[in-house]
Amino acid sequence: MFQHAIVTLVAVFLAELPDKTMFATLLLSTHFRRKFPVWIGVTAAYAIHVVIAVVFGSALSRLPERPIQVLVGALFIVGGVMTWRAGKDDDEESTDKWSTTMSNSRVAWTAASVILVAEFGDLTQLATAGFAARFDDPIAVAIGAVLALSSVSGLAVLTGSWLTTKVPLRVIQRSAALLFFVIGVTTLVTALA
Repeated sequence: MFQHAIVTLVAVFLAELPDKTMFATLLLSTHFRRKFPVWIGVTAAYAIHVVIAVVFGSALSRLPERPIQVLVGALFIVGGVMTWRAGKDDDEESTDKWSTTMSNSRVAWTAASVILVAEFGDLTQLATAGFAARFDDPIAVAIGAVLALSSVSGLAVLTGSWLTTKVPLRVIQRSAALLFFVIGVTTLVTALA
C-alpha cells in the first residue's frame, strides 16, 4: 500500500507542476490574497477529482476526450475574458475591497469551482485513474494523489502571495488573463484538430 501511494504521489506531483490548474491556483491566490481559503478550496476540488478518478478507474479515460477539451477550452477563454475585465479598473483598491468582502467560505467555494472545471479530464486525473486500475489499491492511490495535488496547490498559493508583493495586481491579472486565453485557444485548437 505505501509503495503505491508513493509512486502515485511522485508521478502526480511532477505531472501537475507545469499544469494549467497550478497557474489557475496561483491566479486565485493573487486575486483573493487569502492563502488558506484558496488552498482549502483547491484541495477540496482536487480531492473530488481524485475520488472520481479512483471510483471510475480506467473507465474515466474512455470518456469522449473532444467534448471535454472543447468545454475546458471555452471555459478558459471565458475565464480569460472575465479576468481581463476584472483587471480593467485602474483602482486596485476596488478589487481589494471586492475580494476582501467575500467570506472565507465563498473564496474557498470559488477556488474549488474553478479547479473542479479546469481539472476535469486532466492528465493527472487520468493518471490517477490509471494508477487505481493498475495497482488495484484505490485508497493508497487516492492518498498519494491528494497529497501530491495539495502540495502543488500549496506551492502555487505561496508563490502567488509572494508575487503580489513584487508585481502590481493589475499586471498579474492581465498576464493571467492572456495566459488563460492562450490555454483556452490552444485547448480548443487541439480538440478540434
